[in-house]
Amino acid sequence: MPATSMDQLVNLCKRRGFAFQSADIYGGLQGVYDYGPLGVELKNNIKAAWWRSMVYERDDVEGLDTSILTMRKVLQYSGHESTFSDPLQDCKKCKARFRADHVKDGKCPECGSTDLTEVRSFNTMFKTNFGPVDDGSVFVYLRPETCQSIFTQFKNVIDSTARKVPFGIAQIGKSFRNEITARNFMFRQREFEQMELEFFVKPGTDLEWMEKWKDYCLKWWEAQGLDLSKMNVHDIAKEDLAHYSKKTYDLEYQFPHGLDELMGIADRQDYDLGNHSRHQEELNLVAHVHKNPDSTAKLAVYDEEEKKWYVPFVIEPSIGVDRAFLAIMTEAYNEEKLPNGETRTVLKLKKHLAPVKVAVIPLKRNNEQIVALAHQIKTDLLKTGIGRVMLEDSGNIGKAYRRHDEIGTPLCITVDFESIEQSPATVTLRNRDTMAQERVAVADLPKYLKEFFGA
Repeated sequence: MPATSMDQLVNLCKRRGFAFQSADIYGGLQGVYDYGPLGVELKNNIKAAWWRSMVYERDDVEGLDTSILTMRKVLQYSGHESTFSDPLQDCKKCKARFRADHVKDGKCPECGSTDLTEVRSFNTMFKTNFGPVDDGSVFVYLRPETCQSIFTQFKNVIDSTARKVPFGIAQIGKSFRNEITARNFMFRQREFEQMELEFFVKPGTDLEWMEKWKDYCLKWWEAQGLDLSKMNVHDIAKEDLAHYSKKTYDLEYQFPHGLDELMGIADRQDYDLGNHSRHQEELNLVAHVHKNPDSTAKLAVYDEEEKKWYVPFVIEPSIGVDRAFLAIMTEAYNEEKLPNGETRTVLKLKKHLAPVKVAVIPLKRNNEQIVALAHQIKTDLLKTGIGRVMLEDSGNIGKAYRRHDEIGTPLCITVDFESIEQSPATVTLRNRDTMAQERVAVADLPKYLKEFFGA
């Protein structure tokens, strides 16, 4: 069964090298995590799966990679400087600090005291000095989200690609938010990575596109191994919508800590392009925007049929890579009772997401012929392009199998004495999920693996 407690995942992640607390040797930096040798592979595979689905497999999306350092005017006119804040409260008794909207019945979430400070606003953006003089007069922000630079580059993308509405711009990148309470392992962090798509549509077609993207995203999550019965589509009530949103879906997942937001899909109307556009008064904007005398570009498109300019509405499917990582790990985690009474932990990751696709195991690591053949097999299999192939030379075949079950390796190849004594050479191939073993000719391995992984 999938993980039922966060401790199961935290322990596995640290023990097997998926993720570590940042600056762990100094007590750890709260709300910041480093991805280990296996974690970076899984994370990269998640991002690659999203990019392939959103950009390569579609004919209406372009990619972008913009800077983390963000000019103040961008976040001034987007509204972040004035509105990107959380309500903050402190407990006078235990000194805990928390978001005011997490307080129930006027009691501290930590100790239950009712002796709390007044609610005050806390801006969650990080800013840093920009340039050679550190006097506070010139600063930039570490972007709190990746989407704003997509909007400010909208005209450049259209001019350089000749794209027509409807079309989208996708980006994967780091964002930073000084969360009051970072919690639940990597679910809520201060430094995190986003996979965001801004899909530009003609006003009036936006709600139809909302439904299309909701269905597309659910299918994507299913393809990554999530059980849709553990997901919930939360149609945000009108009174709870963000000020820029016409409609928002939160796709929720049953995490170990409970049902919580996995991603959002928002109809942002013409709010963002309108905020960053010049000549706003000429554009018949629907959203209430910030007056902008500084922009040099009209972020609008010309309708050839109606012979007029209009600002596209934006549909935004937005995913946190770290939450995707956590959900996929939760779903893949299994503890199975074996016929001999033992329990094995196995990560039943989808093949394309597995950090290690194949482990090549020499049965006897001090036998030069066996080790040499194992190295040759690894080298040949890397040429198939299936992903990471690892040489596992622990010397204990049972422990090697259990280790690779636990890190989600779909196939293990054991090079043994039969491999070097027989002609043609064969190896033992073991399946992670079924634990079934079969002998396969070394010469047939590339074809076998290409078919198995769909490479």
